[in-house]
This record gives sequence, structure tokens and C-alpha cells, in this order.
Amino acid sequence: MDFPYLSTIVFLPVIGAIVIALLPGANPRRIKLAAAAFTAVSFFLSLALFSMFDRSLDGPQFVEQLSWIPAINVQYFMGVDGLSLPLVLLTTFIGFVAVLVSWNINLRVREYFAWLLVLETGILGVFCSLDLILFFIFWEVELIPMYMLISIWGTGRKEYSAIKFVLYTLFGSAFMLVGILLLYFQAGTFDMIALAGMGLDSILSSMMAAAIFFLIIIAYAIKLPIFPFHTWLPDAHTDAPTAVSVVLAGVLLKMGGYGMIRVAVGIFPETAHSYAPLFVVVAVIGVIYGAAMTLRQTDLKKLIAYSSVSHMGFVLLGIFALSQVSMTGAVLQMVSHGIITGLLFAMVGLVYSKTHERSIPRLGGLVRQMPVIAVVFSIAGLAALGLPGTSGFAAEVITFLGSFGSTMVPGIHIYTILAITGVVLGAGYILWMLRRVFYGPPRDEYNGVPDADKLEKVYIFAFVAVIMLIGLYPRILTDIIKVGIQTITGGL
Repeated sequence: MDFPYLSTIVFLPVIGAIVIALLPGANPRRIKLAAAAFTAVSFFLSLALFSMFDRSLDGPQFVEQLSWIPAINVQYFMGVDGLSLPLVLLTTFIGFVAVLVSWNINLRVREYFAWLLVLETGILGVFCSLDLILFFIFWEVELIPMYMLISIWGTGRKEYSAIKFVLYTLFGSAFMLVGILLLYFQAGTFDMIALAGMGLDSILSSMMAAAIFFLIIIAYAIKLPIFPFHTWLPDAHTDAPTAVSVVLAGVLLKMGGYGMIRVAVGIFPETAHSYAPLFVVVAVIGVIYGAAMTLRQTDLKKLIAYSSVSHMGFVLLGIFALSQVSMTGAVLQMVSHGIITGLLFAMVGLVYSKTHERSIPRLGGLVRQMPVIAVVFSIAGLAALGLPGTSGFAAEVITFLGSFGSTMVPGIHIYTILAITGVVLGAGYILWMLRRVFYGPPRDEYNGVPDADKLEKVYIFAFVAVIMLIGLYPRILTDIIKVGIQTITGGL
């Protein structure tokens, strides 16, 4: 029997959470080292998986499959392809970095790191599951740790934000579960690979196919999130602890985009084609609305949160342009946004920990006191607005070229051009924020604030290295992504 790489990667963090819960004594350093060790092993195993992945094969690889609930044909079915593997690698990287970002946590340390590791397992399970019930279980698993992490270790209206996140997610999940059960009653299986190959658009009536499609996709629209389901995101980001914001922006939102491609478009390609113009319009609205709202923000965390709404509009545009190039760009945009925005939230956390301030009007001239933080924050900001040589540029160019050249949606050229205006607005709010926080007149009250320490430099430079690697050599990911996308676009 082959080594169960995926089960090991997925469940190592939760095993780490159990070990942390059972560690004798309450030595915070020992708990943090244990959390770092388990997430690091999971990350290195995902790197090994990435290197062993056969780019010439269609379909899932490293498959683990066994019967779980035979009475209703539910399986423990895991596997990764070119669509899911980059997101698994992103999740394990962000999970490891989140532990390092949390190194200064001193409140209920054991519980904090246990919940953080359970959260990572939930997200990894979503990206690896190929059975819809297993997928749904992992989708729900992340709710409890997110609620606990925000409501206990957050700031501001933390209980309100945590409950709002849970209610929005449960609302979408209820619809998704109904859609999954309807799908099972029609097809007799929860196997995502088998369902994608059945041609259900042709077998089912157009009304039934559309009903299941929209029941399922509403959960992904909330998680991505797209306008008008985005209102939970700024609250959750603003009140969450720094590491949780990094995970939330870095990988949690990507569950929505992944679900749209794998489940909604993958199983119902003709229905997706029929309703693509609607989603393209919503994508453009999200891009412009998110960018416009970002321009109004004075809190650093809210600014980055609203910028995520705008950038997820690019992802939605790439998905529903329905061309191979645009969908490849959308997946690359998800990975790139995860790295860039994860770094931005980590940098906001560093600024706040040094100055105890997040309000942009109350900051200024910090480049004098914290040059390393200023430079890295600037790199992250420039990557977010799509500076050539960074992952943001590569992802946006591929997405826009693929969307503009798509023949699947009438008028897609106009919608793409409108979406590109979001990049212009993005340059405005990023440069405005950087100038006011770091490069404006220095303030005497911040004299003597420290710069990044050695550990902080390790994880922020790791982020920068990944941003530059993908920006300078995007083929390291696109060659894998297009293998997974080919199967899905083949149905179109």
C-alpha cells in the first residue's frame, strides 16, 4: 500500500492539536514549538507531494479511497489534481506561518494553538476531499475554531463578528447540503469525479440542474465572498487576531473559489455557461464596489479586507469567463492573493504591535523608526496592485487576458475592461495608504518604537520570496494548474 500522503498532511495538524491539549504542564514555549513542528511537517510533506506530482496525467493523484458509509454510498475519498494541489501547498505554508505570527500570544496559549491547528485540518480537508459528504463535513469543521479564535482572542466587537461569520456560513451551508442531497437523489453517488463525468446538465431537466447549481453555489459565493454576500468579511478581519486574519485572507476565502470550480462548474458546466453572464456582471460590480469602499477606509485592517472583496471579483471573473486561460489565472489569483494579503495582514499586525495603533490618520513617518517593516509592507502593497515581477501582476495579467479572449460570454471584452479599472483604483488606495502610514511627516509619539525582530523577519521575508518566485516564474504553478483546469473546461 502506498504511503497515505494526503491523510497525513490533512490530519497532522489536528493530531498536533490533540498532543498540545495533552501536553503536561503549561509551558507556552513548548506548546508553540509543538504547533510549529506539526505544521512544518505538514508543509514539507506538501512540498514533497508538489515535487512528485505528474504533470502529464489528468485526474486526481495520490488517491486514497475506501468505503465509509456503504448504506448511502459515502466514501473516504481523497485525492489532489492540478486545481487542488497548489491550494494544499498554500494552506500548509500559511498554516506554518500563522504559528510563527502567533508567537507572542500569551492568553490561553494551549487552547489558541489547538484551535489554530484544527482550523488548518478543516481547510486542508476541503481541498483534498473528492466525496461530497466528506467535503461538506470538512467545510463545517472550520466553523468552530474560527468562532473560538475570533470571539476569545479578537478585539473590538469580537463576539458580534464571530457570530456573524458563523451565521453567514451556516446560511450558505444549509443551501449547499440541500443541493448535495438533491444531487445524490438524482445521480445516486457523492463521488465528485463520477458526478463530473455524468453530463448531468443533459440528463436532468434544466430547472432541476439550475436549482441544484444555485443551491450549491450560494455557499461558495458567501465564502469567497462576492457582492452582496461580503458584509461578514470586514467585521471578521477587523476583529480577528492577526494570525487568524492571515489564515482567513490567505486560504479560507479560497474555499469558495475552489468550490465554484470543482463542484458548481465541474459538475454543471452547461448550467454554468448559461448563467455565466450574470456572474460576470456580479464580478465587475464586486471589483469596483470593493475598490471604492477601500478608498474610504481609515482602519488598516478594514482597508485590506475591502481590497479582498475587490480582488475576489477578479477570481469570479476568471472563473465565469469559462476559458482555460481565465480559469488558470483565477486559480493563480487565489494563490497569489493568499500570499500577498496574508503578508499584508501580518504587516498590519506588526505595525499594531509596535505602535498600538491601526488608524491611518494617526500614523505617519514610520519608515524612520521601522525601515524593514516599511519596505516589506511596501513590497506587499505594490504586489497587491499588480507590480510587474510580483505574483499579483502574473495572476492579474493571465486572468484578464483569458477573460478578454474568452468566447463563452457575450460582451466579455467590455466587462474585462471595466474590471481592469479596479487595478487603477487599487493603485490609488495602496499608494495613499503607504504614503500616509510610512512616508508622511514623522510623529514624535512613535520615536523609539522597534522594528521587526529576527523571527518576524523570517516569516515576512518568506512571504516576499514566494511573491517574487511566482511573479518571476509563474510556470511553477500554471503548468500544474492547467492540468486540473483542462478536465473542467473540457465539459464546456
